[in-house]
Amino acid sequence: MGIVAGLDSSPDFTRIVVCDTDTGAVLRQGYAPHPVDPPEGTRPSDVDPQAWLLSLGEAAGGGLLEGVQAIGVSAQQNALVPLDAQGNTVRPAMVGGDRRAQVAAADLVDALGGREAWAHAVGCVPQSAHPVTKLRWLAKNEPENARRVAVLLQAHDWLVWQLLGRPVRRTTDRGGASGTGYWSAATGVYRSDLVELALGHQAMLPEVLGPAEAAGTTPEGLLISAGTGETMAAAFGLGIGLGDAVVSLGASGSVMAVHPEALADQSGMITSLADATGMHLPVVTTLNAVRALRGTAELLGLPDLETLSELAMKSTPGAHGLVLLPYLEGERTPNLPHTAGTLAGLRRESMKPEHLARAAFEGMLCGLADALDVLRGRGVEVRRIFLLGPAAELPAVQAAAPSLFGAQVVVPQPADYTAIGAARQAAWALGVSQGTLDPRTPPAWQGAAAQVLEPGEELAVGQAVRQQFTAVREQTHPGAFQ
Repeated sequence: MGIVAGLDSSPDFTRIVVCDTDTGAVLRQGYAPHPVDPPEGTRPSDVDPQAWLLSLGEAAGGGLLEGVQAIGVSAQQNALVPLDAQGNTVRPAMVGGDRRAQVAAADLVDALGGREAWAHAVGCVPQSAHPVTKLRWLAKNEPENARRVAVLLQAHDWLVWQLLGRPVRRTTDRGGASGTGYWSAATGVYRSDLVELALGHQAMLPEVLGPAEAAGTTPEGLLISAGTGETMAAAFGLGIGLGDAVVSLGASGSVMAVHPEALADQSGMITSLADATGMHLPVVTTLNAVRALRGTAELLGLPDLETLSELAMKSTPGAHGLVLLPYLEGERTPNLPHTAGTLAGLRRESMKPEHLARAAFEGMLCGLADALDVLRGRGVEVRRIFLLGPAAELPAVQAAAPSLFGAQVVVPQPADYTAIGAARQAAWALGVSQGTLDPRTPPAWQGAAAQVLEPGEELAVGQAVRQQFTAVREQTHPGAFQ
């Protein structure tokens, strides 16, 4: 019986779990926030990667990694680390979605010939968060820095490289590469011409490892697996497979599913990512999820989402005809970037706080059901849906979600599935290196402990609520999904 570790380097902290190699049981864990003092004169979207190493060291303190045989690294996606020819950072890492790069994204879309050309080339249309877009921004706004860029890494690539002692070989994995905007999940190859289109010249790109391959071994003999992005690690930690989708409830929302092939989508609504197992993870994003709930709670003068949920439960499905199109920040799915939210169906009997509260929950979930239907419309099978995020625990969400989604809903117990997924990857690479595991079959770990909710007799009611929502959406934004 061995032990492995999984590392989750998020935008704000590092969490490490140490797991039993055979079962995946979490034996111990460590945590440390990233240092909070940003370099003077920098923006929130600029981060010194050394901060990630400092919190990693702190999280691993107290002998946490004693006896560990292999480590998997997952990290925030879309964090671009540009290095010079000597391996030093040219400038701070560019992380997250950055509004200053929106013009660069539009430039890139036009430069290749439109959204369809990008979807066909690499499975995604450039957004402000994509590394390829950040390269374009760099070339336009910091030309001196852009000229010095010789190597392009993402956060997990850079951390793996540091753990291995900065070897000549730099590596990444399919999951991380698929989010760059210059690697295609469909073909499995880089589009270095797109790097040149964005940056103005070529740069060295990391070798893309297979799911069970190791990136290397530290001088102390610790195996380091390929690593991956946080989305892919979380999916792997949850243990999702074909027929499963994940709906993530953050301020914005996302829907992803496991699929055997890459999906090119000329509308740009589907981002075609690769997962950590050799399969594919098509993702559809909405700009409005929990932010619609928070906005409604503020409007009603309520202190928190729990109170909003209690109020919504006093209403009935359909909210007495009240429908909220929750497009408060514009919307990406459907593609309505400049629109606003809509409240429809106001009648004297529906103008009550509990009906507005119910309409907020139904509007958020119907918006995510629309995103699910984008995937279903492309042949993605969805038999059960994992619901993630603190809002997944709210009674109003759990009461409405199964019938609105039209599928079994699984609400996993809170855990750091990203770090667990990274540990599972480490166990896989270790097993393959020892000859005890097949490189095509990951270790069978215990699935997440979860609450299972069925649509049951409420299915017809939920579908009627969906139809009410769809009718208002079509009347307000005709042809939005065509």
